[in-house]
Amino acid sequence: MDVKDEDTSEESKKNHISYYKSLTKVISQIEAEKKEEGEPAILSHLDNRIDAMEKDKKRIRDMFPDITEEEWNDHTN
Repeated sequence: MDVKDEDTSEESKKNHISYYKSLTKVISQIEAEKKEEGEPAILSHLDNRIDAMEKDKKRIRDMFPDITEEEWNDHTN
């Protein structure tokens, strides 16, 4: 993965943390939607969306390895 210096600046770090937390929230919403859904094609689509978001979350975590688990999961910000 190519990471540029500006990608790991403090401003970028702040923005990526916010984005990471928004992905976590959206994944939770999709998980709830899956519980209401019975159509296999739609369930597959929702699973694919979750998978893509989880990969994006991993990419962000890899960019900022110094951030603790508690910081990633802190829902107060």
